[in-house]
Amino acid sequence: MFTVGLTGGIGSGKSTVADCFAALDVPVIDTDVIARDLTTAPGGAALDAIRAAFGATAMQADGTLDRAALRRRVFADGAARRQLEAILHPRIRQVVDDMLATLSAPYALIVIPLLVETGGYQDVLNRVLVVDCPEDVQIARVRARSGLTQAEIKAILAAQAGRAERLAVADDIIVNTSTVEALQAEVAALHQRYLALASV
Repeated sequence: MFTVGLTGGIGSGKSTVADCFAALDVPVIDTDVIARDLTTAPGGAALDAIRAAFGATAMQADGTLDRAALRRRVFADGAARRQLEAILHPRIRQVVDDMLATLSAPYALIVIPLLVETGGYQDVLNRVLVVDCPEDVQIARVRARSGLTQAEIKAILAAQAGRAERLAVADDIIVNTSTVEALQAEVAALHQRYLALASV
């Protein structure tokens, strides 16, 4: 199946772009959603490994993951972040492969926020679409939606690939600084391009 990897920094608008593709009946596989499923009780497939690696401080009293505590820890400690990624990324990739195997659409969109950082999807992607915007726009969007402090957002940005690194791997780029209507028009044009490429 023809596949397009969608990536971009935090607050760039990946989810909005993915929603635009989904509105055109494109199957969307979101690795962030998969990660949440793997770490959500009961029965999250990665919970035991996270508990073993990070201890009780990563868990809430009811046995569910304390996402805020774990986020603070991994963005303050590169070794802890790599440890968490080693737990999650292989499990996420397996779910992506399983989901792709069930699809019969012309093409699928795979949302991979850490595409550049993991480098783990080149074998399955035909194209890479990067959603881009200036860093100050990213920070403003994340603050508005999440309540994170500027320092917390800066720590996340510092842990992610930079704009230049993402743009260097892009086959297609959406600069998300305008209106939703403009975004929808760009997505519609890319959709036609991807349909054509998928049919070759």
